[in-house]
Amino acid sequence: MTTAAAVASVRSDATTAPAVSSVRSDAPAVYGRAGYLLDASSGEVLFDKAGAERMPIASLTKTMTAYVVLQTARPTDVVRVTRADVAYAEDGGGTTADLRPGDRLTVGELLYGLMLPSGADAAHALARAYGPGVEGFVAKMNATARALGMNDTHYVNADGLPTPDGDGYSTARDQAVLAAKALRVPLIKEVAGTSRHALDATGEHRSYFWRNTNRLLGTPGAIGLKTGFTRAAGYCLAFAGEADGRLLVGVVLDESVSSRRFSTAEALLSWGSAQQSA
Repeated sequence: MTTAAAVASVRSDATTAPAVSSVRSDAPAVYGRAGYLLDASSGEVLFDKAGAERMPIASLTKTMTAYVVLQTARPTDVVRVTRADVAYAEDGGGTTADLRPGDRLTVGELLYGLMLPSGADAAHALARAYGPGVEGFVAKMNATARALGMNDTHYVNADGLPTPDGDGYSTARDQAVLAAKALRVPLIKEVAGTSRHALDATGEHRSYFWRNTNRLLGTPGAIGLKTGFTRAAGYCLAFAGEADGRLLVGVVLDESVSSRRFSTAEALLSWGSAQQSA
């Protein structure tokens, strides 16, 4: 088992970021610019490659969006989709949940649209409703980051799309801290681990069918969490797995090959589980 400092920020009273650990010689290769693996059950850092380096994180941002929404919203609360929500995603070139203006969806349903197809329209609708207003919501995201000890993170929107005024940023380490906290929320864990989700048409909304962009799902023990991509951020992945009653969370940032982030995550989870049992 590797020796590393305990990670205070995965506790509810955290105020600092995790300690840095060196990369062991037997660890899997991580080709992305940054990589991190944390045993969220013990707070031990198992792998750290440039974990404290600030960089864009693309749609990994949406994990914080889901986390902040559920601090105040109930899953059964209803949000009406507006033309502005749809136009925001389309005009920004983001991935969408293909929401229709006028549809009324519950927060729980919108979380599937947010996390599975990575809908920027769903992110905008949730942020608008629970800011109130997108600007107010982003302020809540940044306040929450500070409260979690994510001191190298700054959000500029609820979806991770580039903006004319610049991108937000975070670190692999901070995103691992967030992943550990977010997966303690049962609904986030359920949604992030769902491969596909369908909604039948009702008087409130049309039918929807969403597939998860996370190709790690289906790997034994894998339970989520979120994919991301922009040109500036490269291919990103926040991932998690359970083994022997322990939760491992990890992050790969700025990978140049889309498929390799998933194979890297699988290798890190397998290797991390072996460290626990060694």
